[in-house]
Amino acid sequence: MTKPLSISIVTPSLNQASFIYEALESVVIQNYPNCEHLVIDGMSTDGTVELLRNFRIDASSGITWVSEPDSGQSEALNKGFRKATGDIIGWLNADDRYRTGCFERVAKMFEEDPGLDILYGDYRVVDEFGGLVRIKPEITFSAFVLFYHRVLYIPTTTTFFRRRVFDEGNWINENLQYVMDLELFIRLAVKGYRFKHIPELLADFRLQPASKTCRNPEKQQWEHRRVIFATVPLLRRLKSERLKRAALFFCRPIAGLRRYGEKAIRGSYWAQLQANSFDRFGS
Repeated sequence: MTKPLSISIVTPSLNQASFIYEALESVVIQNYPNCEHLVIDGMSTDGTVELLRNFRIDASSGITWVSEPDSGQSEALNKGFRKATGDIIGWLNADDRYRTGCFERVAKMFEEDPGLDILYGDYRVVDEFGGLVRIKPEITFSAFVLFYHRVLYIPTTTTFFRRRVFDEGNWINENLQYVMDLELFIRLAVKGYRFKHIPELLADFRLQPASKTCRNPEKQQWEHRRVIFATVPLLRRLKSERLKRAALFFCRPIAGLRRYGEKAIRGSYWAQLQANSFDRFGS
């Protein structure tokens, strides 16, 4: 019998004591036979460290953690990716959580497709209490949508990398605070790494007041534009800021139409409405 692919999960953490227990539990309850969970904490002061000390840290849980100074989420992620030993590496923020059965489905996809480098799936958006906000089915991979859409449509919460991605030196840009994931994905797409979407719910992404997504949308949008101007091949070749803005103005609506059109054709919005109604009313 073939040994299952090993999985490493990296969780950057800073003052997320209200949520990190659920993140830890969501990995443990996968009951995956060959899994490690690396928590890289940036000297939390809200009780996170005490929670980590008291969590079931033993050989069977696969959890290891450190709490030490870092420059932010990007550096913490790189620390974790460098320590990871798994064949497959996942990125789970401390306020998010995996859905039951996630790891088995992910491992199966990588086993069946040796040429696959990055896998991502669908997810639920939940509020700070874990209540459903909406279900987010996504589209098949499109470099054009990745390059030009107004938001990153690949959710890191459901993203898994084959180990070779990091073995080949593709680290997070530590100068970025908001769209380090976008910059990494663009860089990988330009280099020819292969992405694939699995149309299954793999994780819950939490919207909560202290998250960067909720706190600083303007800074996030500014960094998003700066990154695509510097990394998207067409925009990078254009000499002036004005030309870059004009190209983006032309391409962005097409990218939106490509994404929303595929979701409409696949019936994603209708399925999402039905799923939301079922979750809320149990019928």
